Amino acid sequence: MMEPGYLLNGRYKVSKPIGEGGMANVYLADDQQTGQQVAVKVLRLDLQNNLNTKKRFQREARASRKLNHPNIIKVFDIGEENGMNYIVMEYIVGMDLKQYIQKNFPIPYQKVIDIMEQILSAVQVAHDHDIIHRDLKPQNIMIDNHDHIKIADFGIAVALHDNSLTQTNTLLGSVHYLSPEQAKGGMATKRSDIYALGIILYELLTSKVPFEGESAVSIAIKHFQSEIPSVQKADPRIPQALENVVLHATAKDPMDRYASALEMRTDLATSLDKKRLNEPKFVPTTPNLDETKVITIPETELVQAAADEQTQTMATKTVAPEQKKAAKPFYKKRRFWIYGGIVALIIILTVGIVSGSLKKNVSIPDLSGMTLSQAKTALNTNQLTMGDISKQHSDSVQKNRVIRTYPKEGMVVKESSKVGLLVSLGPKKVDVGNYVGQNYKTVKKKLEKLGFTVRKNAVTSGKYSKGTIVKQDIPEGKAVVPANSIITLTVSTGEAVFKLRDLTSYTQKSVQDYANENGLTLNLSYEYSDDVEKGLVISQNPAAGTAVSKGSTLNIVLSLGEKTTKPETVTFSKTITIPFSAAAVSSSSSSSHSTSSASSDSSSTSSSTSSTSSAQENYVTIFVKDADHSIDDVYKQLVITKDTSVTLSFTVKTSDETAYYRVVRDGEVIVSDEVQPDN
Repeated sequence: MMEPGYLLNGRYKVSKPIGEGGMANVYLADDQQTGQQVAVKVLRLDLQNNLNTKKRFQREARASRKLNHPNIIKVFDIGEENGMNYIVMEYIVGMDLKQYIQKNFPIPYQKVIDIMEQILSAVQVAHDHDIIHRDLKPQNIMIDNHDHIKIADFGIAVALHDNSLTQTNTLLGSVHYLSPEQAKGGMATKRSDIYALGIILYELLTSKVPFEGESAVSIAIKHFQSEIPSVQKADPRIPQALENVVLHATAKDPMDRYASALEMRTDLATSLDKKRLNEPKFVPTTPNLDETKVITIPETELVQAAADEQTQTMATKTVAPEQKKAAKPFYKKRRFWIYGGIVALIIILTVGIVSGSLKKNVSIPDLSGMTLSQAKTALNTNQLTMGDISKQHSDSVQKNRVIRTYPKEGMVVKESSKVGLLVSLGPKKVDVGNYVGQNYKTVKKKLEKLGFTVRKNAVTSGKYSKGTIVKQDIPEGKAVVPANSIITLTVSTGEAVFKLRDLTSYTQKSVQDYANENGLTLNLSYEYSDDVEKGLVISQNPAAGTAVSKGSTLNIVLSLGEKTTKPETVTFSKTITIPFSAAAVSSSSSSSHSTSSASSDSSSTSSSTSSTSSAQENYVTIFVKDADHSIDDVYKQLVITKDTSVTLSFTVKTSDETAYYRVVRDGEVIVSDEVQPDN
């Protein structure tokens, strides 16, 4: 085992182990030349001296390096160091397809097709290079965070033109995905990979493998004796055309399967088309006669088969020395076990048929709703035994109670038969996500599809746009049963909108109070008027009746009264920069929050929003003293969110006369100064 920090071949610095297998260990490493992360697969030390294992490992390296396809894990380097055989390959951040199915089931049909099309594309390239994978299964297929597929582990892949290796290669592969011909000891072909792909498609659609059993042998037998269960029974919504792809790929006779991965991919691509809605169920042209052949084989043939095997063994023992040297004992040993296994299997099945015919027929009782203890008692009462127990979530059956039996209730079987049980895990819980900031309609549709009851609470908000979720009453991460859950989502209607009042003839103080109450930014200016009394509003912009929201600017023109004849005056201006104060923001925000806390529940939302808004603004008032203005009258008011430049206009009687201005920010005088023309 390589330790973290080990530098392999002077290039690959090992970070940590990331996987262990029957043949090799896998490590995460950093390529010192390219700077990228790679996966390093190293043949286990206890297998370094096993010649056959080393050959398989080296064959994986050669086979993988031949294949250049976006859906096949790339091999960058192969070699041997200090007796360690290694392969350097692409590192995939994600999970294997088995984990993906468990985490994401049910998977939308189109997503299933997208995943399978990537897998089929990669397998077709391998087959074009005369390479059979032989161990296709979800555990050997990686899917990254962008749903991109990568096929891995060509450890038992075989090049068709490598005859010596093909003929002596032992039967490997996961039994759940094993083709009937491989299960019976036959050679693997490209159509054996097609069978495994059909099983993978079955699992993507149902989350289960079609055959289970108490041992690998019992599962292997089912592959060549039992029909593939209907995916439509697991999910009646699956179109017949899509089920037909599964049935076509998993036909017992290889000649009834798709001729290539490309042919399967082409058929799969149109399986959801409306024009195929009334497609009949796929029926293989070659019937499955395996079970019939076993049952009807005569006893004399069993004896003869055993005799033939004994004769073959005797012939092997008496062969001349030079013939022994030329023989292939490994092949004969393999053939002996295959023949012996078939003979033993035939004998077991024959004895089982004879003994089974002596047993009575019994009906499977209705066990739905029973506990396991109650179900076991009921089965024993009916001379039946409890078989495999599988579990699934159910909204209608209490946890740890029987949903149904396999075979179904009422079916007639022989006494002592095993009856499988499907037991409820109770309603399936889901983790509530964080929906704040997301679109309400999208989230509502998603939650209702899961079974939630969704309620809506509308509020105005200056922070969130219209239709955006502001708050949720079930916290993120809480596990709940959707069918039993009501989730209330508080949704923004956008900023509060109201119509401006007619402020004509309002005093300056009344205008200021109105602006403060409605969160408006007030901008005052002054004009002489022969019609409007001094200090009252002449005009406003926007006009009365205009719909505005909080934060909008209200421009008001106040009357200076009638313009009297005055001696010639000097007019000048000065531009000043008013700095924005962050310190003032914190104080204002804190004060606003305190006020909000003391208010009633009904106004808490409004206060909170106001506090958040004021925490980003400074309120500024400017006073001017010159020939036209008194220092006690407000010259200009504004709200700033950053450093802001303002131009002040002054009028004095002579060029020697001085004017004066004072700037107050959030109640604090920050500048006061005298000014003269040309200064």
